[in-house]
Amino acid sequence: MKLVRDGAEGEDVPMQLDQIRALFPALQQDTIFLENAGGSQLPSPAIDRMTAYLRDSFVQLEAGYAQSNRATAIVHDAHEFCATLMNAQDVGHVTLGPSCSVLCRLLADAYAPTIREGDEIVLAETAHEANVGPWLRLETQGARLRWWRLDPQTLECPLEDLDDLLGERTRLVVLPHVSNLLGDIVDLTEVCRRAHGVGAQVVADGVAFAPHRAMDMAAWKVDWYVFSNYKVYGPHMAALFGTHEAYAPLVGPNHYFVPADAIPYKFELGGANHEGCAGLLGTEDYLSQLGGDPGPRVSRTTIERAFDRMTELELPAQKILVDFLRQATGVRIIGPATAGRERVGTVSFTHDRLSSAEITGRLQERGVAMRHGHMYAHRLCLALGLDPDDGVVRISLVHYNSVEEIHRTAEILDAILGVHS
Repeated sequence: MKLVRDGAEGEDVPMQLDQIRALFPALQQDTIFLENAGGSQLPSPAIDRMTAYLRDSFVQLEAGYAQSNRATAIVHDAHEFCATLMNAQDVGHVTLGPSCSVLCRLLADAYAPTIREGDEIVLAETAHEANVGPWLRLETQGARLRWWRLDPQTLECPLEDLDDLLGERTRLVVLPHVSNLLGDIVDLTEVCRRAHGVGAQVVADGVAFAPHRAMDMAAWKVDWYVFSNYKVYGPHMAALFGTHEAYAPLVGPNHYFVPADAIPYKFELGGANHEGCAGLLGTEDYLSQLGGDPGPRVSRTTIERAFDRMTELELPAQKILVDFLRQATGVRIIGPATAGRERVGTVSFTHDRLSSAEITGRLQERGVAMRHGHMYAHRLCLALGLDPDDGVVRISLVHYNSVEEIHRTAEILDAILGVHS
């Protein structure tokens, strides 16, 4: 892997964790940031790009003068970067918006006029509400909703159960690629294969997957995929991929004079956030450095190398956390109780005597930034028999979290849990 040249006689060696952390201003504080599933920290390149845009190019697009031309190029390049990030250049379009909640609602609203009485939508019980609520509204259009239920033993939605739900009337299968509460990675390619076998499309929420592994629209053959840029080392924005075929029959909400085939513009009502687009190009700069090929535009190969490095860095910290919780008295891990590549560093748990709120409050008092609650997986908490208001304790780490931070968090947790054991 080619990242930084500091080995013997110019040998290329991977970028080290201290070098990575130095690029994140927030990490220079004493706080241990472990709420990354709610939003990652920003690297300096993203902050610098947004600052430069606001200072030099804070104008409207496509007006023809120099500053406007620069702003237009920034927004265009941000779309191109997201397409490369998702490996979507040749298979579809990427729409940018303010959040996944907004983009999922936009998509469901675009589907509403196409729904016919008896069309079926399969919804995974493990989903984030952002990718459930909008589809429930289509029941008023005549859609029939079918729930892909959680197996309480395996804490998964079994593939064999999906087969029983699929049929000739199935229009859509809606699921999370990774549950933002459970942390396990779903075999999205297999879900797509089974859904496509009956002519259905797949809408996947990649919010909890995208900060940890490289997205790959071309390989997965998913019809729709949405993720949050602000959880992937970028500004508060989100991106929605759709294949050419999936977009074709839908009409976006932008003004009547915008042609229906002007994609993604037809789906970007009000336009993409310009300074946010500048920040996305800072995320591109960061991934270029992490992937070992600094340059004006990132390649797909560099993105894959960057995420491989993220995984290498995340796995040891993930193992420390999961192993500690598995051995802790009174703790129930909500999700896979093993560490490894089949899950991400989003780890949730409950305690048999202490509330999630109490554990979280005491961690926060000791400088650990994380949270408790239902994590917008309200229906999943109900299915698990949990009080959604108290929910789970969620500790979510990413590649820039050090093993020392996780050891320290485990020590604090040990004291919290040990006092009451």
